[in-house]
Amino acid sequence: MSKVNLYNREALLQQIDSPDKWDVLIIGGGATGLGVALDSAVRGYRTLLLEQVDYAKGTSSRSTKLVHGGVRYLAQGDLGLVKEALYERGLMLQNAPHLVKNQSFIIPNYKWWGGIFYTLGLKVYDLLAGRLSLGKSIPIDRKETLDRIGTLKPEKLKGGVLYHDGQFDDSRLAVNIAQTCIEKGATLLNHFQVTQLTKDGEGIVNGVVAMDKETNKEYVLPAKVVINATGVFTDQILKMDNKDAKNMVRPSQGIHLVLDKSFLPGEDAIMIPKTNDGRVLFLVPWHNRVLVGTTDTVLDDHSLEPIALDKEIDFIIETANSYLSKRVGREDVLSIFAGLRPLAAPQDGSEKTKEISRSHKILISNSHLLTITGGKWTTYRKMAEDTMEKAIKLGKLPKKECATTHLPIHGATQELDPTDHLSVYGSDRKAILELIEKSPKLGEKLHPKMEFLCAEVVWAVRNEMARTVEDVLARRVRALFLDAQASIDMAPKVAEIMALELNRDQAWQQKQLADYNAIAIHYVLQESVASDKQQKINLKTKISN
Repeated sequence: MSKVNLYNREALLQQIDSPDKWDVLIIGGGATGLGVALDSAVRGYRTLLLEQVDYAKGTSSRSTKLVHGGVRYLAQGDLGLVKEALYERGLMLQNAPHLVKNQSFIIPNYKWWGGIFYTLGLKVYDLLAGRLSLGKSIPIDRKETLDRIGTLKPEKLKGGVLYHDGQFDDSRLAVNIAQTCIEKGATLLNHFQVTQLTKDGEGIVNGVVAMDKETNKEYVLPAKVVINATGVFTDQILKMDNKDAKNMVRPSQGIHLVLDKSFLPGEDAIMIPKTNDGRVLFLVPWHNRVLVGTTDTVLDDHSLEPIALDKEIDFIIETANSYLSKRVGREDVLSIFAGLRPLAAPQDGSEKTKEISRSHKILISNSHLLTITGGKWTTYRKMAEDTMEKAIKLGKLPKKECATTHLPIHGATQELDPTDHLSVYGSDRKAILELIEKSPKLGEKLHPKMEFLCAEVVWAVRNEMARTVEDVLARRVRALFLDAQASIDMAPKVAEIMALELNRDQAWQQKQLADYNAIAIHYVLQESVASDKQQKINLKTKISN
């Protein structure tokens, strides 16, 4: 079977059009669900994953793009979580070297004790990483700090501490994990929504009812084990199982601003270890831009498209300006995006999300519905392993060992050219260049300001299961996250290319553009943004609709 056929939606749909029972059925196609699907498929179980919109549509495409142990968790004394995450960080770098890289960070010190304090703390960080360490933490003097980060404010600067962590492209990795799952025999479908859980006569979950959102066709899909890996939507699935189920998740919103590379022209990232409200802020080079974030705002509600609050935007801009000599203004923001962390709800009613553990939690309901929540991108593989071990303990699957520790992810290669944006495709880069060779027009840029090519749209549809303009611009080529207005400008061209690939008409193109623009406009920082109160009203309206 050719690679094109392997990811073809019609071929994947044929695989579910049978009465055979699945061994493992996963609801949710973010980092957690994809990790579970990969672990399950590699163990040899008959595996199905259903995602209601697109892979990494939610939290998993809106991270700070860091693969890290969590310096903040070290300060909180959570050594077990940090050690586990640092080990997984090393594995991610080995298994997906085309997307995960060693990133140098500098903590600027404006107090005399800063260098000693942070150097000692980061030595513990290095020690916990063991043989998978990415490099030693060292103090650097004032001159070297300014040489490396020329846009830092020099007044009262004492020096800095240099340390190493991981950096990656989150939704690109999600897509590559999805491809790996399919290559290992799993069936994955995006734009496919679970609407109901099915149960046997004893009240045990034995499958789902789901709908293909492209055709509105409904399927009844039996399974030995059903796993709820839906992130901030965890409680909705739990309430399908039991309408009186207690909420497991407390969503916390984090936002990021994307700036031009000139605000951080070197190769180093900045870590601000303690902002004026006790949070950590990062300024990280990413796809030749600068990513700045994040915030931590408790929300009572959640949405597929959370909206940045005015106070969050002000906090990030003010904090960045207190460290940078090149002043950040609202007009400098290329894109703004918000994401929700599916934190395990605290039992003490605490509102301080920065104090809620980022450890993952696995729940087995009385109905044998298995739910995984919490955790973070860095530990996705370990979360999946733990989840599958629990599923095996339910007694419905034959015991098989985990085999993902040293499993290369689709695209993995060491042959990379960091100056070529196509390097994120890893070993697929060659095939994209072959597309351009056969049809030179595919080598044209989608937008003069951006690096992305027409060939990438064709590749996304044929090989990466992209079904909408948003799938392409938000999660395959990342244009929405890098320059929101430019992504809006290029959307008609993307819709035109996709319509040819998917055999869609003009009406489909127009609807795609309307849908995309309605989402993308929230990534453009307006001169005047709504008040927090009004934005919360808007958010609740979106949820109720």
